[in-house]
Amino acid sequence: MSVLVYTESDQGVFKKAALEVASYAKAVANQLGTTVTALTINVNDASALGNYGVDKVLNVSNNELDAFNAKIYADIIKQASESESAQVVVVSSSADSKYLAPLLAVGLNAGYASNVIEAPSNTSPFTVKRNAFTNKAFEVYQINTDVKIVGVSSNAFGLAENTGSASMEDFAASIVESNVSVESVDKATDKVTIADADVVVSGGRGLKGPENWGMIEELAEVLGAATACSKPVSDLGWRPHSEHVGQTGKPVASNLYIAIGISGAIQHLAGVNASKVKVVINTDAEAPFFKAADYGVVGDAFTVVPQLIEKLKAFKAQQ
Repeated sequence: MSVLVYTESDQGVFKKAALEVASYAKAVANQLGTTVTALTINVNDASALGNYGVDKVLNVSNNELDAFNAKIYADIIKQASESESAQVVVVSSSADSKYLAPLLAVGLNAGYASNVIEAPSNTSPFTVKRNAFTNKAFEVYQINTDVKIVGVSSNAFGLAENTGSASMEDFAASIVESNVSVESVDKATDKVTIADADVVVSGGRGLKGPENWGMIEELAEVLGAATACSKPVSDLGWRPHSEHVGQTGKPVASNLYIAIGISGAIQHLAGVNASKVKVVINTDAEAPFFKAADYGVVGDAFTVVPQLIEKLKAFKAQQ
């Protein structure tokens, strides 16, 4: 009756979300009085999971699984869940997991709650709290099926280290047929991805043109952050669409979100509202974003940002 957690990885290395869902699974297992089993796919070294409460690791190694396929991955998780008689299956709320989780729910005849932000308030009935209405409200959600699937919202639960080690087992999963195949995958390898970033620096039309994006990239480099932009910026071709964040772009749930020259249209706010701390820099004191901001600077980005970069560099030099 263990708790099963699917821990996502990229090129053999765990994503940050993998450690967060492992921490969440441990909290659920403590409530149920059971153990945590993690499923990994083509991971080089899974020993780190023991530090986050995992008791056993089932590792699937198969070169055919290097490229993500929702149908195949969901079926492998289903096989592992049935093998372990898992009562609860924990996944992240990444794009990949949100794609595979409904397929997994059908396969296991399980209820599924996405964007969960806290450990269950009750296990009988199984009750969780989740973000709803594009993070404008909370919903208390009850799962009544025998098997429960929980999708943990990014950066909501955090990392909880535990002392211990996990046993390792190879898991020989069968690979189902799929009518979808991946021919190639092109990724930027020299940048922090928006999905995995603790800090995101985002720019809007207030930067006046793509030629001024150097200071956004410099600030991001100093902070070890990902760069992002508003929808108008990507529509104008100033930045690639992969950096567009908001309700119609990529959602952001970072620990720190810095918005520079972005007015804060409701569609943008809906996509970044899950960030824990929001800092806004804008010349317009009446910009809607200031109402949602934790910290606001009314000023010209071309003056404020270079000074911020200078101060941050000086602070880092003292460390």
